[in-house]
Amino acid sequence: MVTENSGFEKAQILNLDNTEEKVDCMFRPKELSLNKTNTWSEKPVKEGDVPALEFGGGKPAELKMQLFFDTYQTGEDVRKKYTNKVWKLMDVITAKGGEKRPPYCQFTWGNYLSFKAVITSISQEFTLFLSNGTPVRSTLNVSFKQSVDEKKKPRQNPTTASKPGYRTRQVMPGETLDWIAFEEYGDPHRWRFLADINNLDDPMSLKEGLVLAIAPLD
Repeated sequence: MVTENSGFEKAQILNLDNTEEKVDCMFRPKELSLNKTNTWSEKPVKEGDVPALEFGGGKPAELKMQLFFDTYQTGEDVRKKYTNKVWKLMDVITAKGGEKRPPYCQFTWGNYLSFKAVITSISQEFTLFLSNGTPVRSTLNVSFKQSVDEKKKPRQNPTTASKPGYRTRQVMPGETLDWIAFEEYGDPHRWRFLADINNLDDPMSLKEGLVLAIAPLD
């Protein structure tokens, strides 16, 4: 369990299918709950009291938290300012390749946690309204389910890896070239640079599993 004294940076939720859509959480989460389970099947053992266990694979980790939003000082509708963007991560979209699904997202909180996932449930409570009925304070209970195993590292391309400063990165589900540029270089507009060094004919159609060369900036 992580308490509110664990850090000072605010959290952020980023829509990985549309990196222009992000929610900067006004306040740090008071606490986070991170859970992981594995599947084990039982096989009876003759003349034994304890069955043999057979590993059936891991399940995605689940992250749950409570987020607080407040617009009382400005009088803005807290839904339009903040919480509607979170709810949109539950809506079905047409993703690249024509797949119908809700967006992939990423929850980050400073150096503590970066969690690529989908949102599986949201519950919302409004706790303060202006005299005209505009909601200005709200609490969201949000559950995320892991979509990417961060421990899986892409294989190195020997030719690329031999160049000074070069390395590789595998495209994960929901990632876009501008998001990768933001993560690697701190600037989403560097997507053109990545497209050029990887000879991408259609940078807008980035295939999951593609191994990109990540070159140092001049």
